[in-house]
Amino acid sequence: MFGVVPKPLWERRIAPDEKNRIPLGMRCLLVEHDDGLVLIDTGAGNKENAKFHDIYGLENAGALNDEGVARTNLEDAIIAAGHRVSDIKLVINTHLHFDHAGGDTYVDSAGVVRASFPNAKYVVQKGEHHWAMHTNERTAASYFQRNWEPIREAGRFELIEGEREIVPGISVIMTPGHVPFHQSVLIDGGSEIACFLGDVCPTASHLPLPWIMGYDVEPLVTMESKRTLLKRAEAEKWLVVFEHDPTVAWGHVKHDGKSYGL
Repeated sequence: MFGVVPKPLWERRIAPDEKNRIPLGMRCLLVEHDDGLVLIDTGAGNKENAKFHDIYGLENAGALNDEGVARTNLEDAIIAAGHRVSDIKLVINTHLHFDHAGGDTYVDSAGVVRASFPNAKYVVQKGEHHWAMHTNERTAASYFQRNWEPIREAGRFELIEGEREIVPGISVIMTPGHVPFHQSVLIDGGSEIACFLGDVCPTASHLPLPWIMGYDVEPLVTMESKRTLLKRAEAEKWLVVFEHDPTVAWGHVKHDGKSYGL
């Protein structure tokens, strides 16, 4: 997304540009797991038009592949890490908003929308899938069925309910508020636990409990999700990963007696 680096680093109120945009990242997480590569969230994908890219300031164009199709920076980064797109065995979506699940599918040179990761199973909360399929005036601008319909039609969606371990060492925990069935992802590496926060706490600037996005459909629920999550993150010394912070990828949280911060 619009990528000007804010200064100073910890300034919470960043001045918007002439289009009322602030800089945000769109960070996905690739986990090298014994059972195969696990990808958490997939960005915005390559299916949207120039107007959409201009509205959101997306910087998302990847290199041309063998089909002559520009995928996204996500595929480029997977390749740069020494892997192939076909190596992805599991995709976990925190939720199905276009900037988190848009890359679940891509449009090929013939204009056909296909699953981006042909050998992967895709995991999301059953309640979130239902929410995404039954939008209203408030939520319709965030959910595009083309981002997941080819996966559902192919029977490769695993719709889960509640908290559970997906593969050994990788679990999802419920963190509602941004949407009612939002999930965050815990990765237990043995010596340390990381938590991919998703949109329950999208940037380091959102660590204080009352700092909540205007997009959240249940902001007071978000605050309680953050209260529980961050208390546990501090106590268990989690490495928390921020999906939308343009400059701070991760860190450890600490409560100073008044508020949470890095």
